[in-house]
Amino acid sequence: MKFSFVSTAVAAALLVMAGQTLAADGKTVYDSTCAACHATGAAGAPKLGDKAAWAPRIKTGAQALYASALKGKNVMPAKGGNSGLSDADVMAAVDYLVAQGK
Repeated sequence: MKFSFVSTAVAAALLVMAGQTLAADGKTVYDSTCAACHATGAAGAPKLGDKAAWAPRIKTGAQALYASALKGKNVMPAKGGNSGLSDADVMAAVDYLVAQGK
């Protein structure tokens, strides 16, 4: 009985560690998908690191920013046009953009 408890605990810990390893990397997603517009300001996209442009957007809250990125807003298509991204990837990219805009 003791062995199965230990085995279960170890398996759970390994799953948690694997999930952390597979977690989205916001900078990588930004570099591969978002930078095309957010590095240049194309089509009115707020540029990475532009605190003045990001301030009013950040005030709307993370959930509003996630929704815009996931569903699209104005000329930005859903998921920045990369439908292969998971929601977690998109949210990680939003978090990266916000962190650079603070």
